[in-house]
Amino acid sequence: MAGSLALSRVLGILRDTAMTAKFGIGPHTDAYRLAFAIPDLIFFLVAGGALSTAFIPIFSSFIHTEREDDAWELFNVVVTVMSIAVIAMIGLAWIFAPWLIEHFAAGKPHELFPLIVRMARIVLPAQYAFFIGGLLIGTLYARQRFLLPGLAPNIYNVGIIFGALVLSAFVSPGIVGMSWGALVGAILGSLILPLWGVYRLGGRYRPSLNLKAPGVGSVFKLMLPVVLGLSLPAVYGLIMQSLGSFYAAGINTALDLSNKLMQAPLGVFGQSLALAAFPALSQFFAQKRMDMFRDQLASSMRTVLYLSLPATALLAALSGPIVRVAFGYGHTAPSDLNPTAHCLQVFSIGICAWCLHPVLMRSFYAMHKSAMPIIIGTLTTFVFVGLYFVLRPLFPPDANGDSTGYLAMPLSGSLAAILMVFGLGALAYKDAGGFDVKSVLVTFLKGSVAAALCGVFGYFTFKFSPHENRWGTIFIFLIIFSLSGWVYYFVTKWLGMPETAYVAKAFKRVKRPAPGP
Repeated sequence: MAGSLALSRVLGILRDTAMTAKFGIGPHTDAYRLAFAIPDLIFFLVAGGALSTAFIPIFSSFIHTEREDDAWELFNVVVTVMSIAVIAMIGLAWIFAPWLIEHFAAGKPHELFPLIVRMARIVLPAQYAFFIGGLLIGTLYARQRFLLPGLAPNIYNVGIIFGALVLSAFVSPGIVGMSWGALVGAILGSLILPLWGVYRLGGRYRPSLNLKAPGVGSVFKLMLPVVLGLSLPAVYGLIMQSLGSFYAAGINTALDLSNKLMQAPLGVFGQSLALAAFPALSQFFAQKRMDMFRDQLASSMRTVLYLSLPATALLAALSGPIVRVAFGYGHTAPSDLNPTAHCLQVFSIGICAWCLHPVLMRSFYAMHKSAMPIIIGTLTTFVFVGLYFVLRPLFPPDANGDSTGYLAMPLSGSLAAILMVFGLGALAYKDAGGFDVKSVLVTFLKGSVAAALCGVFGYFTFKFSPHENRWGTIFIFLIIFSLSGWVYYFVTKWLGMPETAYVAKAFKRVKRPAPGP
């Protein structure tokens, strides 16, 4: 799971590299990012992120209690109901797209609105693939199948890259090709591929509106708080892009690029471990083995912290070189990358919190509880917005006289994420009957010391290394990241952190000889 998500993040960076190299950083890339506002709004309004996480524990409990017929009937009803809801939302969004964009991207020049609306309408149908595909992927997770779900985001990213490099030659302006690539990638990766996987498991879809079927009420009851709430992870990107429209051209793109770089460790460590642990947490809760539930939760949190702390240190210490290596190609001017590097450095403050969030949230969904986590997420959303307006005056104009107040967004978002995770952790401790908080804190403290040394090593090693040409810089960069990782590993091993056993076990598996014929 971690490997497939790591590949997805690499392809995601290559996708953005292709975009900036082909089109630079400016009004058209801002328009492309803002075009996703309406699809993202649908995803939020219909609680797309909650659909699979509400479905998995109920479906899993049926599977593990030998009620397979009930499990597939639940699948049929939820797919039918959500198909009707999502198609209706897509149709309404298509009609009202000009009005929605006019209000959401209010800070942008009006002559840019038609391009934003055009690309938004192209990518809108992809939401159906994401919604129903998410349900299909949740079904595969519940049956402990991880390969096909891991491929879905990779195909999506390949589709966008294909749109930037190939399809852009057949449309005008060329960046519209990325929208078509996103649509094709979503349908192939998020819908057709998992549909094939569920079919192989024996799943057969028959349209059903039997709302009284076992488990249906529980699924929608779990989703309801998400629909009614304004949880920070759900609306963070939407709010940030809307506020970013009031700054200079390219700031929306800079916020998006830096946020995606920050999310690389979130996808590889936080989401992969959360997704892998979720079926086990659901199973332990269904079997009333809360001791195993608590052990799994604490272990997952410690592992997430151990893996995300060095990523935090390296992204903070090497933000400038990382951004140049990732996006400094083609039509991108070096000076255009400065806002992205500055945003990344500030975003790195909240990496550990963002990585812990999916683990904690899935523990609540496994316990069939979603109301209080969404309340906490909603409160921290208001904290984020309030902090932005408080902190914005603290950032002075740059050398060109342009406002740098946009840096208040990654800073306030990171602080709000930290507060949210503290709240979720306290609530999870109460609802799960306690877990080993001391071991989690020890991991954080020892890991922070090792991560600081790792970051210092990476910073000075790069500073005094030769990097006169681009390919040489990339090579040096990869070596420094590898060496910094080893510094972190040996320091944590010297500190006696048990999490180092995961690394040792992974290398033993790699070095283990293949069995003979």
